[in-house]
Amino acid sequence: MLNFRNVALRRGARVLFSGASFTLHRGQKIGLTGANGVGKSSLFALLRDELHPDEGDFSMPPNLEIAHVAQETPGVSSSAIDYVIDGDKELRRLEKRLAEAEQVNDGIKLAELHGALDHIGGYTAQVRASRLMNGLGFLPGQLNNPVSSFSGGWRMRLNLAQALMCRSDLLLLDEPTNHLDLDAVIWLQDWLCKYPGTLVLISHDRDFLDSITDHIIHIESNKAEIYTGNYSDFERMRAEKLSQQQSAFEKQQREIAHIQSFVDRFRAQATKAKQAQSRIKSLERMELIAQAHVDSPFHFTFAKPDKMPNPLINLKQADIGYGDKIIIDNVDLTLSPGDRIGLLGPNGAGKSSLIKVLAGQMQPVAGQLLISDMLKIGYFAQHQLEQLRVDQSPLWHLQALDKRATEKELRNYLGGFDFQGDKVMEAVEPFSGGEKARLVLALLVYQNPNLLLLDEPTNHLDLEMRHALSVALQDYQGAMVIVSHDRHLLRSVTDSLLLVANGSVQAFDGDLDDYRQWLTDQKKGEEDPSTANNAVNVSRKDQRKQDAERRHKLKPLVDAIKRAEQTVEKLHQQQFTIEQQLADPVIYQETEKNRLKQLLEQKAQVDRDLSRAEEAWLTAESKLEEAQEACTSG
Repeated sequence: MLNFRNVALRRGARVLFSGASFTLHRGQKIGLTGANGVGKSSLFALLRDELHPDEGDFSMPPNLEIAHVAQETPGVSSSAIDYVIDGDKELRRLEKRLAEAEQVNDGIKLAELHGALDHIGGYTAQVRASRLMNGLGFLPGQLNNPVSSFSGGWRMRLNLAQALMCRSDLLLLDEPTNHLDLDAVIWLQDWLCKYPGTLVLISHDRDFLDSITDHIIHIESNKAEIYTGNYSDFERMRAEKLSQQQSAFEKQQREIAHIQSFVDRFRAQATKAKQAQSRIKSLERMELIAQAHVDSPFHFTFAKPDKMPNPLINLKQADIGYGDKIIIDNVDLTLSPGDRIGLLGPNGAGKSSLIKVLAGQMQPVAGQLLISDMLKIGYFAQHQLEQLRVDQSPLWHLQALDKRATEKELRNYLGGFDFQGDKVMEAVEPFSGGEKARLVLALLVYQNPNLLLLDEPTNHLDLEMRHALSVALQDYQGAMVIVSHDRHLLRSVTDSLLLVANGSVQAFDGDLDDYRQWLTDQKKGEEDPSTANNAVNVSRKDQRKQDAERRHKLKPLVDAIKRAEQTVEKLHQQQFTIEQQLADPVIYQETEKNRLKQLLEQKAQVDRDLSRAEEAWLTAESKLEEAQEACTSG
């Protein structure tokens, strides 16, 4: 239980937020949102006891095990899996004590420590660590590679795995999806949904927040307020406040008009039922989303391309790879004006390589790449950030593109990407990753391309900028190919999906929910290759019968989980009510001594009941997983 009572935090003389009063309970999953610089990282520092309130009181239970993702990874020679296991601090402490007991040959102590090791699951640590690493995209052959052999992005994944390895009471995650691909994001989402402790999560991925969180703390206008529900629920509540402002309402209507235009165009050309249904569901939410972002600092659009040749690019029977190693073979792909394609596929399957070939950054090993003379590409990739002149300003970068434009015109344009005032004249070097990404996007938009190639464009971008990019891309009239782990962006701006997997590029006839199921089936197939072959021989009628039997077998376990969830929720409410009463100073007066004693006894009983209920909940979920695996293997 984390208690905030009128907490204020400052950065120097500036107040980040004040008057924050709320309680975070065990098992809650809280999303922490707000613009850059409002105090999210400072709040994390407070939770980690690195900062203290400038006003008010903050308290948490003693000896709370807190896990967070380290921002730097030492280039050590120890194996990756040992580095991940280091996250289980209690395991490492026991191992150290075991080594000491072995040195003095203390048999009684050794027996005691081996019992403690068994109690915390120490003998399964290797298995737990390998599962975490597999879920985050590491191959089996990489587990024993030295940490120093991994690149920066993969080291961040190791840091994340180390944090997840810790059997923590409180888990603090700051943008955990930034260095992940879509497959790893989906895996992490499922893992966090099952995490039994308290989670506080900073993320700019709307779908990720929606799937995991049950509360949102939003920091805005020097206030930190808590909302019940996920991020979409928060947006609706915030939208109600903002829509009362007339100027905000007018701007909201313009954004809704953009969205409606996109819906009309999409419905006119929707050929795939599943994809259409997924997109339309997403777009139905967009009016609410637009309301919640009416005060966004980002305002930009893509101009209509000057020329729109058809086709733009034609890739014929192309093999893509490096030297003798072919990653994808026999690719046939034609890009025409209006194409809006999302690339799906496992990490390392070749999505980025395909985009590089389309961008002219690398040549196909075999086959043909035919491009129009009037092709004008806007290519965004992470390495593009490194090509900025760090000693020059945003204004200088834009003037290098257009020497005829006036400074006022360029300043107005940069203002749409929230480069305001003196910021347009500052050197790029100290800019954050998000600011650099915004500048690269500003340069890309300014060049008015007729083909956009976007490889993870939302990395480092906050929610407001992601929304502005989504709205702008909906109106973009050229062709687009995008790789992104941001599922909301994919749903909002793509019309078709291509699956890059198993050495080929194929149309994916489904939506992102179907892709999630495809990933699950792939993993099952890897574990049991016969599964896929057996499935082919099962008729649809038999399959429906098997599904019905499986649901019937699993129903008691599903019902048990629902009952356990309801019990936990009820006990959380009772716990909250008692804590609110205990927070009242009046209860500690001498005249209220008996009532205080009763409340403390009630709280102790509720705490015990809650602990048992949570254990029953986890046990029921574990039994359901085992039963599902048994049904599948059977």
